[in-house]
Amino acid sequence: MLNVDDILETIGMIREENLDIRTITMGISLFDCVSDDVDRLCGKIYDKITTKAARLVATGEEIGREYGVPIVNKRVSVTPVSLVGGAAGPEGYLKIAETLQRAADATGIDFIGGFSALVHKGMTVGERNMIEAIPEALATTRLVCSSVNVATTKAGINMDAIRLMGKTVKKTAYLTREHNSIGCAKLVVFANVPEDNPFMAGAFHGVGEPDCAINVGVSGPGVVAAAIRRAGDCNLSELADVIKKTAFKITRVGQLVAGEAAARLGVPFGIVDLSLAPTPAVGDSVAEILELMGLASCGGHGTTAALAMLNDAVKKGGVMASSHVGGLSGAFIPVSEDAGMIAAVERGALSIEKLEAMTAVCSVGLDMIAVPGDTPEEVVCGVIADEISIGVVNCKTTAVRLVPAWGKKEGDSVDFGGLLGSAPVMRLSPYSPARFVERGGRIPAPIHSLKN
Repeated sequence: MLNVDDILETIGMIREENLDIRTITMGISLFDCVSDDVDRLCGKIYDKITTKAARLVATGEEIGREYGVPIVNKRVSVTPVSLVGGAAGPEGYLKIAETLQRAADATGIDFIGGFSALVHKGMTVGERNMIEAIPEALATTRLVCSSVNVATTKAGINMDAIRLMGKTVKKTAYLTREHNSIGCAKLVVFANVPEDNPFMAGAFHGVGEPDCAINVGVSGPGVVAAAIRRAGDCNLSELADVIKKTAFKITRVGQLVAGEAAARLGVPFGIVDLSLAPTPAVGDSVAEILELMGLASCGGHGTTAALAMLNDAVKKGGVMASSHVGGLSGAFIPVSEDAGMIAAVERGALSIEKLEAMTAVCSVGLDMIAVPGDTPEEVVCGVIADEISIGVVNCKTTAVRLVPAWGKKEGDSVDFGGLLGSAPVMRLSPYSPARFVERGGRIPAPIHSLKN
């Protein structure tokens, strides 16, 4: 058990530097809910979630009050529904999505993830039906999040799945057009997806997980930024050490909260995700950290190197503070959720091409990026394919959360509200990858995947 004295020095971080626990996420297996009758399946799913997560919100609030640590979100992730829905039709999968929403409402949680499919090597009939249901599911529910894994380093890239996801993203944008195409903010396309990620919209409870588990996502860009300010004009080796020690302190808080939540809820502790997750609040920005490291603007030359150093130092500090680190763990660079990223785009310093380069060294991918609403479907596919290939070749997780904002053009802005923030609509290349995308099939796994 951790000694509370170990985190006393973090009180100032909480009060003055935006340190928080971004989420306590309860992962719940739905494998024992399987039924060949969709209505019976939905009934069992509802009963299990509302039973297991009945005290999740109250427990999070209790821990937050007792330790003085803000716990921003309480969430649930479930087994990818394509694995329990079987060969249900799209209508059946919509019923499952509606059930997840009802369970979220009943438990009072902030989001529920797991309307998901793993199709990196191929698709079953049920998985195709589930993906077909995604746009309407996200348009008719508020709290349900969806993800689809289309590639792994071991299997290669399923271009048929990417082609289907391009269509899915565009339809989701259209069906939620009255709300700035916000449905796309709840939809992620992955390569090498982690099965214990507590962050939305990509969270689900993987097949190797226990029946129930508690995973915690910490945050703290503001804390790291403050530490860099205090460090002054030191060299990069010394600065990396400052970031590493700061990440250690942040992770100790997450470890404490995770252990307490697991004990009080009577379920196993899973992992702590080390990710620096920004918010639109001033002083809570990853872009600001990079600029404090010495860049004139995030997006300028040197940005990728600075981000690589930041990500590495965060991981090194975090793994010393917790025996069970997982999820994504690193630095998030979502444009709409980071005030510094938004400013960099608006001043012309940060392009989607530079963001793509940055994702080669950070923990996620092209995240919460608004693009023109009339972006062709095949261009969306090309953006996804480019980002997914970075993950496959580099043996890491990458993801795409792209919002083709209906009725918006380059230079406009889209406001999503809350933690999702607002995003300037970014320029995409006008040159079409249609012939490449339409070839379909699978891009073979890279040669270095052969490690057996």
